[in-house]
Amino acid sequence: MLLPPSGPGRITPAQAHRAVEDSSALLADVREEDEFRAGHAPGAMLLPLSRLAEGPGLPGREDGRGLVLIRRSGNRSQQAAHLLAERGVTAVDVTGGICAWADLGLPVRDAHGAAGTVI
Repeated sequence: MLLPPSGPGRITPAQAHRAVEDSSALLADVREEDEFRAGHAPGAMLLPLSRLAEGPGLPGREDGRGLVLIRRSGNRSQQAAHLLAERGVTAVDVTGGICAWADLGLPVRDAHGAAGTVI
């Protein structure tokens, strides 16, 4: 997956899905836990923006995969990408967030692995 040389970039939900599917990227959902539990992209990890704002909160990324951030509509993931860029971490966010992801028919799962909903 190509990441921008400087500053946060944006990718489409389809590009994010492909990057997660081929294991070239780690998908981090920056919504809060209740939103994540209701419905998230399979394989996404929960990394709330509120936790990122308080401190590092970013798991080790020694594997060289890109970091893709997703939110409900994309606004918080842009904030998270800028915050991480200030800390020297390159990340991209998904245009349209999980809403656009779901609109494309990409899978959304709840905390139990069943079909989820975007709240």
